[in-house]
Amino acid sequence: MPFKKRAKGELQNCQEYRRLRSTTLEYIPGWNMFYSFRFLFLSIITCFYVLGPSCSQLQYPCKPPYDKYQFCDTSHPIKTRAKSLISLLTLDEKIQQLSDNATQISRLGIPAYEWWSESLHGIATNGPGISFNGTIQSATGFPQVILTAAAFNRTLWREIAKAVAVEARAMYNLGQAGLTFFAPNINIFRDPRWGRGQETPGEDPMVTSAYAIEYVRGFQGQNQRGSKHPYRERRFLNDDDQRSGSLMLSACCKHYTAYDLEKWGGHTRYDFDAKVTKQDMEDTYQPPFKSCIVQGRASCLMCSYNRVNGIPACADRDLLHKARKDWGFKGYITSDCDAVATIFENNNFTKTKEEAVAVALKAGTDINCGTYMLRHMKSAIDQGKVLEEDIDRALFNLFSVLLQLGLFDGNPARCQFGNLGSQNVCSSEHKTLALEAAMQGIVLLKNNQKFLPWNKNDVSSVAIIGPMANTTNIGGDYTGFSCNPESILQGLKNYVKDTFYAAGCQDVPCNSTAGIPEALSIAKEAEYVIVVAGLDLSQETEDLDRYSLLLPGHQMALIRAVASVSKKPVVLVLTGGGPVDVSFAEGDQQIASIIWIGYPGETGGKALSQILFGEYNPGGRLPMTWYPESFTSIPMTDMSMRADPSRGYPGRTYRFYTGERVYGFGHGLSYTNFNYKILSAPERLSLSGQVKGKSRRYILQGGGNGLDYVHVDDVAYCDSLRFYMQISIINNGDIDGSQVVLLFSQVPKSFTGAPEKQIVGFDRVHALAYRSVETSILVDPCEHLSIVNEQGRKILPLGDHTLMVEDLKHTLSIEA
Repeated sequence: MPFKKRAKGELQNCQEYRRLRSTTLEYIPGWNMFYSFRFLFLSIITCFYVLGPSCSQLQYPCKPPYDKYQFCDTSHPIKTRAKSLISLLTLDEKIQQLSDNATQISRLGIPAYEWWSESLHGIATNGPGISFNGTIQSATGFPQVILTAAAFNRTLWREIAKAVAVEARAMYNLGQAGLTFFAPNINIFRDPRWGRGQETPGEDPMVTSAYAIEYVRGFQGQNQRGSKHPYRERRFLNDDDQRSGSLMLSACCKHYTAYDLEKWGGHTRYDFDAKVTKQDMEDTYQPPFKSCIVQGRASCLMCSYNRVNGIPACADRDLLHKARKDWGFKGYITSDCDAVATIFENNNFTKTKEEAVAVALKAGTDINCGTYMLRHMKSAIDQGKVLEEDIDRALFNLFSVLLQLGLFDGNPARCQFGNLGSQNVCSSEHKTLALEAAMQGIVLLKNNQKFLPWNKNDVSSVAIIGPMANTTNIGGDYTGFSCNPESILQGLKNYVKDTFYAAGCQDVPCNSTAGIPEALSIAKEAEYVIVVAGLDLSQETEDLDRYSLLLPGHQMALIRAVASVSKKPVVLVLTGGGPVDVSFAEGDQQIASIIWIGYPGETGGKALSQILFGEYNPGGRLPMTWYPESFTSIPMTDMSMRADPSRGYPGRTYRFYTGERVYGFGHGLSYTNFNYKILSAPERLSLSGQVKGKSRRYILQGGGNGLDYVHVDDVAYCDSLRFYMQISIINNGDIDGSQVVLLFSQVPKSFTGAPEKQIVGFDRVHALAYRSVETSILVDPCEHLSIVNEQGRKILPLGDHTLMVEDLKHTLSIEA
């Protein structure tokens, strides 16, 4: 292969570039001198005209003359290079690396490094590793995660993560970002009042796991067969394949674990003790983290502030070692920011500050986001609470990830992703993807008598009311500076010239009714009326939970008043990540349609308008249950998932909740109608010859007739039980549309504590009007039809299981 083509298309790292040059071209007379000047010229052109002026300000290790160190030599394995670097450090230098703001090591040519950058749904300003004060001053603002999750589209999730990664790496090349990012948030949206539920993929462990896998693989540059990364195809890493430049970026699964409370009822996230049963831990709280590590191959895990059954998560050796020993985690573990400090300061788990940093380090926390380890590790060593080898173990994990990221490979401009720059940020491709994500996620909750969509040619005037209608701050938390943010009002004006606006409420808290008369005035005159209500970050965010599920302040009064005077029924648009009790609107005939848009990001105004006017057929489904206000009588601090009638406890999430719902998990309407048909699925599965261990001995001893389950660990060949359920989806309407197919299962009724139902798999398909489309959903009985018993062990119930898709049911008998 010619050198030029190879260097552009298959370059593995900077060292290979240098080796390739020396071994392939040195025989050409005069080439070395010509090449050196030519490469210098091209590097300057790339730096200033492609990457921008900030390129020259990017600091990186292994510049000459420091590139002679072994840790800079990519011909050596990652382990060798990491150990070499550690061996060169003094004790003080080692300690200075245990903070997110790692200190420079001048004598080795290693600049300071900031580990903390954020990328939840676009490049965010929350972390100190990000700066928009440079060549790049904005980045694509994708919808908040809870809305993207409502699309139930794995491909979409992966593409968003890839796009964010491209922009992040471009910003790194310009000295405006790091390489390590603290996302995704994969905690379960257990309680509707949680202020950070908006950041998560919702309440279901299986869906959250799927999102985690797609985000991490896309963001880190790791891809499945058949997927196409716009810059380079990547395969998964294993123990023997950790090489320089093998990661595009580092993603971090957070917050490990059972973290879902900010500030409620006298408790804060810094001191809350999450009391979790083994059963709930294994079937609800842990699965997303296991998937993020085992299948996603995440390179970072963040331990949370809270205690779990009495022990601070960052000090829990059993918890952290489970990730490494049971799940094969090979990355680094960071504390949430100041979570090492809270071990002593808030939880009083240790008697001294030195004991706090010691217990965290020995438990497996490799780095402290914060300064507690930096300030107290030396005295902990002097007191004999920490050994230098404990620090070396942490540094090995940290440096191994940085080496995989190519940080020690020399000039980034000459490396694999060195061509990424400002031209790759806020690209038309990324902004189109953000629009598609918003449209796919938006959920049509109600649409009486097909009130929507409107024909824009038939709409003479529109009144739009509500403070969230005229703001571009509709991205939710963990956002940055968006490229071209557009308000809902701006989006609507592009469709209807005579669009009138009134706030109705001064702000989202809506503590005054002074603005209602103006709203009623325009509502009486316009042909159509839209009220934008719901939540913003004044109601729900990090460090802020809600106490009520009702609309804030006088919002309900505003909606009712407007609906009572409008010429036609109104459209209610709801913003926010958390559920709200809008039972009044669901039952009001003067409110024809209800649309949930979550936090749709910079393209939210355009996305909503395209749906209102039928240019896009909504197909989103709720990824969480919408509870009535009465649910708020349940303490937020109760971590139990399962219902307990003896104490009036209704349970949590669609899997266990037994109470009334405003809208259920998976609810979502379309402008067209779909029917389903099950094309193929087995009616019987036999475990004959597959059962081992205690379950097999029980059967052989004659107890088989009374056996109602087997332990999943005792099933010898789970893979052989897998099958695909083939489903036909028929569009019976005259509008093309996408449909989210949700396949649920129910175990035999005799199992106490089993979920009411649980999701097996999902897919998003598109069907033309009056046409059908088929999909196949993989069913793995050991994984999807199993439940967790009270001891925290997975069991596979025997007998009749029910598979459900919409209103269709299929019985599958599992026999021993």
